[in-house]
Amino acid sequence: MEETSPRRPDDRPVIELRGATASLGARPVLRGVDLTVHAGEVVALLGANGSGKSTAVRSVIGQVPLTGGDLTLFGTPLRRFKQWHRVGYVPQRTTAAGGVPATVREIVSSGRLARSRFGPPRRADREAVHHALELVGMADRAKDSAAALSGGQHQRVLIARALAVEPELLIMDEPMAGVDLASQEVLAGALREQVARGTTVLLVLHELGPLEPLIDRAVVLRDGCVVHDGPPPEAVGQHALPGHDHVHPHADDTAPATLGTGLLS
Repeated sequence: MEETSPRRPDDRPVIELRGATASLGARPVLRGVDLTVHAGEVVALLGANGSGKSTAVRSVIGQVPLTGGDLTLFGTPLRRFKQWHRVGYVPQRTTAAGGVPATVREIVSSGRLARSRFGPPRRADREAVHHALELVGMADRAKDSAAALSGGQHQRVLIARALAVEPELLIMDEPMAGVDLASQEVLAGALREQVARGTTVLLVLHELGPLEPLIDRAVVLRDGCVVHDGPPPEAVGQHALPGHDHVHPHADDTAPATLGTGLLS
């Protein structure tokens, strides 16, 4: 069932979850998840709603405490990990300013706080913010209020904020959800550049869409358990219905034919 990318002898995992369990309230959500992501990999977490995808990534950044198992980031146990400037995080779609009056540039600049000391932005900060805005096609809106943005533009700003950190590890939770196709293509291009620079990426996705060519490996969750780790499985269920207009991956010809059955439905 499991197929994993070959590991280089000197390669410490960027993310390593072993036997991870977690609960939301009294409800168990993760039930012994194993997940390893190596430097430079682009890994997609797939699965139906409620399968544990978002909980898994939120546990990686410490927002959801594990009730069991082990987690390391860049070879360091989470409880001792302090180098958060190495990590960029894009949460599930929300308004970029969170109701606080702010310009696009101010929101993206806040992503530099993990790298910068308090005080006026340095030249490196300004350049990183501008580059991040250019990557997501929002440089011309830098002075605009976030309140004037569309949903897709809000998402671009959130991604630019994460990119401004210049992260070694980029974690994105449903970055394409509710975003129009034009914005999806822009965001795929921005991610393509990050991958070319060697950024490690962990994505929660419902569908691969324009990101499909970038994905090295898919990890599919069902009921809080890993049921597939390898090539993205073929979409089934509602995703295979006529009229469903998203781009989907297809399983590798060498993968067992049963891999796709029921995984994403």
